[in-house]
Amino acid sequence: MNWDSIQHDALRILESEGWGGIGSVCELLKERVAHYQWVGIYWMNNAEKTLHLGPFAGAETEHTRIPYGRGICGQVAVSGMPFEVPDVWAQDNYLACSMETKSELVVPIYQGTRLIGQIDIDSHFLNPFGAEDHALLEAIAQAIGSMPEAATIG
Repeated sequence: MNWDSIQHDALRILESEGWGGIGSVCELLKERVAHYQWVGIYWMNNAEKTLHLGPFAGAETEHTRIPYGRGICGQVAVSGMPFEVPDVWAQDNYLACSMETKSELVVPIYQGTRLIGQIDIDSHFLNPFGAEDHALLEAIAQAIGSMPEAATIG
């Protein structure tokens, strides 16, 4: 897998399509990274203290709104830190989206110092994530957070 090529293509989509390209980036990641079975964006809603599902690629999910603190994504909404779970079934505070999901990686999206959302990756493989995954998703999160529309989230 050529991580540099995937990152380049994702950032090129965001540069050329802007905010409207986030869904295309989700699709690209799901298609090009074999261990990404679900890729989605959750946006912060501080007034409601919930995450709201944005663009995603993969199976439909009932988790379109997640309270802060609940599940892996909800924990990232509180901590503001990336959270990798190599085995979701060993995690006490896990919200099951699919019985096939075995691991999850959530990377926060910041607009400056303000947490506005997160990239959520579900995998059907145990412990598949490495430094390359983190670097790729952090670069994409930074690009999304630097867009003008990011200032309207939260």
